[in-house]
Amino acid sequence: MVKDEDKFPFEAKLTDRIEIPEENIAAETTETDSVPEKILGMFRNNRLRLVAVIILGIIILAAVLAPLISPNPPNEVHMGQELQWPSLKYPLGTDEFGRCIMSRILHGSRVSLIVGFVPSIISMSIGVVLGLLSGFLGGAVDFVIMRLADIVLAFPSFLLVLLIMYTFEPGLLLLFVALSVVSWAGTARVVRSQTLSYKEKEFVEAARSVGVRRWKIMLKHILPNCVPSLIVLLTLNIPASIMTESSLSFLGVGIQPPQSSWGLLVNRYRRYIFEIPIAALAPGVAILIVVLAFNFLGDGLRDAMDPYMEE
Repeated sequence: MVKDEDKFPFEAKLTDRIEIPEENIAAETTETDSVPEKILGMFRNNRLRLVAVIILGIIILAAVLAPLISPNPPNEVHMGQELQWPSLKYPLGTDEFGRCIMSRILHGSRVSLIVGFVPSIISMSIGVVLGLLSGFLGGAVDFVIMRLADIVLAFPSFLLVLLIMYTFEPGLLLLFVALSVVSWAGTARVVRSQTLSYKEKEFVEAARSVGVRRWKIMLKHILPNCVPSLIVLLTLNIPASIMTESSLSFLGVGIQPPQSSWGLLVNRYRRYIFEIPIAALAPGVAILIVVLAFNFLGDGLRDAMDPYMEE
């Protein structure tokens, strides 16, 4: 008589133990890298992005310490020292009033970086709130917010900022408002699209089923999942704001004297391109370096946070 185990030799008994190699167990139980670890790995493996981070750190540190490291007060006039070539006392020379150009560039970096960060954070905050409401509530709320966003996106942003600055008295506060008004729509559309995707997920349905309020679902369950995209978007909005401010200051409707920004310095020193070339080129080169560094930083963060990017 043929036994059952002889008929079906491939069937294992319930009492049999299946031996799994220890290395396989370790591989299966190892958790995936967290987002901070991915970010560190991404920059560690790409020297160009690492250099961008270092450059941004140096520029931000120089802006913070500008009053301490400036060779001269930025608005101090030195009679008889007008349009001097670079020297130990004036590393980038002097302007038509004998003011130290390097000191003005260092202090101008503070204004340019503030203009990059503050309007970007304000506009993204507005866009996050409106995008969450639009995607989660839907209906008439979604229709009104998205049509308003379409109007803002359809109008050329630079012309809209220029119109605001020409209509009212130019200044730093008005520049914050103008840049915030024209920049929120893109963030709102990104957050809305992600909200529409996440609100149908099981964890949101589970939160609804136990009676969690809608605003808690938006803030505690949906918004945290949008943070990676928002961080990448921030690294793109900051250089865009710096470029817009530089263009406005170059046209004379941005930052007003006695304040100085890189765009304003480009406008003032372009006339000395043949007398002191380094003084005329230095503010423009500073803008170029910061914008490129932020772009490389955004690329690195996007690669690190996107789960579909190949290693």
